[in-house]
This record gives sequence, C-alpha cells and structure tokens, in this order.
Amino acid sequence: MSEEHRETGTGWPRPGETARPSGPAGEPDPRPDAPDPDELSPLAPVEPVPDEAAEPAEREAVPESEPEPGAAAGAGAPSAARRFSSAGAMIAVLLALLGFTLVVQFKTTSTDPTLAATREEDLVRISSDLDSRERRLRQEIELLEESQRQLRSGEQGRQAALEEATRRADELGILAGTLPAVGPGLEVRFSGPAKAVSSTRILDAVQELRGAGAEAMQIQGTDGTAARIIASTYFVDGPDGALVVDGRRLTGPFTIMVIGDPATMRTALNIPGGVVASVRDGGGNVTSEDREVVEVSQLHAPIKLDHARPVS
Repeated sequence: MSEEHRETGTGWPRPGETARPSGPAGEPDPRPDAPDPDELSPLAPVEPVPDEAAEPAEREAVPESEPEPGAAAGAGAPSAARRFSSAGAMIAVLLALLGFTLVVQFKTTSTDPTLAATREEDLVRISSDLDSRERRLRQEIELLEESQRQLRSGEQGRQAALEEATRRADELGILAGTLPAVGPGLEVRFSGPAKAVSSTRILDAVQELRGAGAEAMQIQGTDGTAARIIASTYFVDGPDGALVVDGRRLTGPFTIMVIGDPATMRTALNIPGGVVASVRDGGGNVTSEDREVVEVSQLHAPIKLDHARPVS
C-alpha cells in the first residue's frame, strides 16, 4: 500500500488525485503497487484512532458482560455465611430445648412427693424390703441354675429330674391351694367398722402381701370359717359387715395367716399411704404378729379347666 493510502486510512485517493485503474470486475488489479481490494471496499469498517482522553470514560460506559469466577465466589460468600449462621442458630436452639427437657424430666423423676414426705424409718424399711426381695430372687436363680446343671448330667440327671418334678408339683399344689403349707410368716388381724375393713381393703392387703413374697395365705372369721386365698380368689362385701370370699361368708374381725418373710411383708403393709394407713383412716385397726410357724391348712377345690389345654 502507498504512503498516501496509509495517511488517509481509507484507501481512496486524496482530492485532486486520479484513481488508479483496476482490473476487470471480480479480478484483482495486476499492478504490483495496486491497493488491496478489501481495503478499498466501502463496506470495510474503519477502526477509529483511540483517544487517550476518552478511553477512561468509554471503559466506564461499557457494561460488564459476565462476572469473573473469583468475583462470583466473593459475592456468594456472604450468602453462604448467612446460611451457615442460620443453621448454627437453629442447632443451638434445638440443643437448648433438649437440655431443658432433660432437666425437667430429671427433676420430675427425682422428686417423688410420697418419698419426700416419708419418714426416715419408713425409708429404711422400704430399703430393707427391696434388699430382701433381691436376695430372695438371687437364691431362686441359684437354685434354678443348680437344677439345670444336674438335669444335664447322665444318671444323676434323671434322679435330679424326678426330684425336681416332685418339688415343682408340691410348689404348684401350694400355689393352687390343693396342698397344705407350713412355714414362718405373719398373723394379720383386721378389726373395725365395715367401711374400714371392706372387701377393697382386704384385697389391697392380699395384693401387698403377694408383692412382698407371700407364698400361701388363708383368711378366717370369728366363727372359724376359713377360705384359702389363691390367684382366682374374689372378695365381696356381705350384709351386716360380713365378707364373702369365694362364696363363703365370713364375719369380722378377719385374720389372715400368711407364709413368707415376716419383716418384708410387715414393711409392705406399713408403707405410708398403704393398707395400714387406709384402714386407720377409716376408723379401723390392723395388727400383725410374727410367727415362726404358720399353718395354712384350708384347701381349695381343684379348678376344672373347660377351655385351657397344655401345650404338647
């Protein structure tokens, strides 16, 4: 390209100059100093000379097309921090609620109004009752484990199995009331008006004695009529302050003969708010006396099973 063309920047001759001829249409000018046709085309864009003074303004006017990755990450950091702070606040609230719930539950379970109002000697009796029950259960476990070892050993096992079966039959006979029993226990006497020694109070006493480890019981009235107490025994209030036990009418005062650990059963009856307290609140009285030998001789007729069958 000639010096003149470079000066104008358009590729066209200056005013007063003659345009140089070009070749046929569609063919380049064969002259060696011919200008480039693309530069002579009127459609070719002309790049303006950059102006240093206008450059900062133009740069500010040009909108940003896309943010750089670093800028996007920087913009998202506050949002992520806010999310993390919200999650941390929620976790803190949940932990606070959990701690409050545990504290309330601990205070509720550890504060028993009944035990708080109980006298020290009553608490000692309750503790002794629980210790005695634990010892009795441990002894039963040891006996059962010993029986299991004997049953697994040869000829001695067969003899042990026969003895174990006999022992279990005797125990079941005592529990069912078909066999008499003898052993240490208590003689518990209930006296007072019908309201104080009603069937409900007698049933409560029987349940307390069973819970304290009573193994055999019978109840009798002043006229000598007695009834064996077993799992199916029922109590109903009769006329004139009488008590009906399994269909037998007993007149008060009533005496329960029970075989078991005397100290444990006496503690169970004297628990604050228990049987002795309720009978006394009704105007009656309960007395208990330890016996080295208690005889439970009244028998219960065998129960005929109409529906239950042993599993073969």
